[in-house]
Amino acid sequence: MTKWIDAHHHLWDLEQVNYPWLMAKGVERFFGDPSPIQRNYLLEEFHAEASAEGFAASVHIQVGAESGWEEAAWVQAVADGNPDWPIAQVVFCDLTSDDLSPQLDAFQTLSTVRGVRQIVGRAPGEDAQTGTNGLLDDPRFTDGLREAGKRGLSFDLQLIPELMEKTARVLEQASETPVALCHAGSPHDRSVDGLRKWADQLKAISRLSNVTCKLSGLGMFAHEWEAEDFRPIVDTALDQFGPDRVMFGSNFPVDKLYSDYSKLAAAYWELIPDEMHDAVFRKTASRFYEFAR
Repeated sequence: MTKWIDAHHHLWDLEQVNYPWLMAKGVERFFGDPSPIQRNYLLEEFHAEASAEGFAASVHIQVGAESGWEEAAWVQAVADGNPDWPIAQVVFCDLTSDDLSPQLDAFQTLSTVRGVRQIVGRAPGEDAQTGTNGLLDDPRFTDGLREAGKRGLSFDLQLIPELMEKTARVLEQASETPVALCHAGSPHDRSVDGLRKWADQLKAISRLSNVTCKLSGLGMFAHEWEAEDFRPIVDTALDQFGPDRVMFGSNFPVDKLYSDYSKLAAAYWELIPDEMHDAVFRKTASRFYEFAR
């Protein structure tokens, strides 16, 4: 069986690392009620779910820990303790920080670190509260993107369609930095008109050769989904980016709220043409996150 790579998932141990958002009780999030996942989600559970579908390596994405360093160090320890499951990780670092350089120096002492994520946009309602969209107007953010690229680090970009054109202008100023677009740009409006607008807005991002698209997290805005619900998103991503710039990510355990791993993998195998499977499920992620390193 071919061994696939899951390019976007999370792990957490609530006794080892503090995740304020995960500990908050009775708080509805843009992706729904998080209470079923307010528990430890460790590599053993993820390994069992993913390996049953042919996956044998993965990319851990930061997930809102109080301390980005503590989360990264814990993930490194998990990776060191499980050499049979190759893990790359994307850490949280505020690219606008005055001490950005020493922070990145520290992160790069960890052998699993491949990139940085700082969320620009989650969903319109939450963005209005957090103000993270403002990063796009901060020249320090652009400088930080460039610095990451100079160091050989990638950037995982999470945003909403309404921000794509503005974000593209920022990314043009950091063209040497590889960028992974999380969740296909979070098309939150799943109406016919909403998906049409998303596809049009996506062109501003897909025309940039340094950007790769992740088919991940599509259940966050469509909880009672069936495979056909994802088809227009998958087809558009493959059409605009091509399979060599598209990769699969489960977004577990967040997307575990809406389906099991088997259903999720089966949906993508059905929607993605057979001749593209090797690129989308393995080669793109292997190259982007440097699994051969």
